[in-house]
Amino acid sequence: MLRLTILLLKEAEIKYNFIGGVQQINEFMKNLVIIGGGTGSYTILRGLKAYTDQYSLTAIVSMMDSGGDTGRLRDEYGVLPPGDIRRCLIALSEETELIKKLFQYRFSKGSLKGKNFGNIFLTALSEIIGSNEQAIKETGKILKIKGKVLPVTLDKVDLCAELEDGSIVRGETNIDIPKHNPELQIKRVFLNPKAKAYPDAVEAILKADAIIIGPGDLYTSIIPNFLVAGIPKAICKSEAKKIYVCNLMTKYGETHGYSASDHLKAITHYLGRSSINYIIVNNSKPSIKALREYANEKSFPISYNVDELYSFGVKKVVEANVMNKQLLIRHNPERIAEVIIGLVPGETSALKYSGSYHHYC
Repeated sequence: MLRLTILLLKEAEIKYNFIGGVQQINEFMKNLVIIGGGTGSYTILRGLKAYTDQYSLTAIVSMMDSGGDTGRLRDEYGVLPPGDIRRCLIALSEETELIKKLFQYRFSKGSLKGKNFGNIFLTALSEIIGSNEQAIKETGKILKIKGKVLPVTLDKVDLCAELEDGSIVRGETNIDIPKHNPELQIKRVFLNPKAKAYPDAVEAILKADAIIIGPGDLYTSIIPNFLVAGIPKAICKSEAKKIYVCNLMTKYGETHGYSASDHLKAITHYLGRSSINYIIVNNSKPSIKALREYANEKSFPISYNVDELYSFGVKKVVEANVMNKQLLIRHNPERIAEVIIGLVPGETSALKYSGSYHHYC
């Protein structure tokens, strides 16, 4: 592992010209910041990567994942949860398909069964360098990413949820895969202990021309970013257009019975009313076969009422066919990217912010 790491780092330094771990970017490009985590951010970044000749992309990623291979590495080595960071790096990668498959590879047998190579690589690099943030930057060099991937915080914290019956669920994985009654609504989520924002993430938000929130699990991938001190304030201070990409399906145990308005209500609870300028909702229908499969998991299409959505102070409700026509219901990367690009302002804000993180936090 050490030998492979060193070889890949050397090759990255020789073959690719990076500043701070990312491809050199024209300072007058429009700045798009994507906030979230999980499969949602991966999908959005895959679509937007086609526009990196005109736009600078920065992904800000939730650091509260505590399940599976990611959770074990976090607990055993004290590193940042690598899973969501890895997905975003792969989404922005210009490397060969073989290298991308390598970083996605999960062992299927033996003592490494269930473990992901990319997660192990990020953990090993963090140990070698002695820095989580530098390991992310160096991995970005290796994968030749077109953009930046930033953790929302460098602090080790746990996500907690208070349910409507007053009980507390601790740990992101226990909220995501509930051991409690999934019919119970989530009353609120919070971090233990409290976390402060990664300064580079705050700066990226303040310089953004557009901030894209979601899609992704509402209480375990999206809102956890808004629980980090400094992030909500930076979003409110930013002159960027704030775009929320609403989920396609409800999630049993997390957003059971939620409409698009319920999602928006939850987000504005943490960011403030009228904090979202645009909401993108899907207006196409999944196949009957797909609906049946998802119904078995008690997951259903998210309905929306345009008038209700406007009551939250949004400037525009964008109704569009942004869904893949497959058994696995996901946003179509190209379609959703095209809709987002259509909403981005025409002038750069690269020089809007020249202060420091501490002016705002």
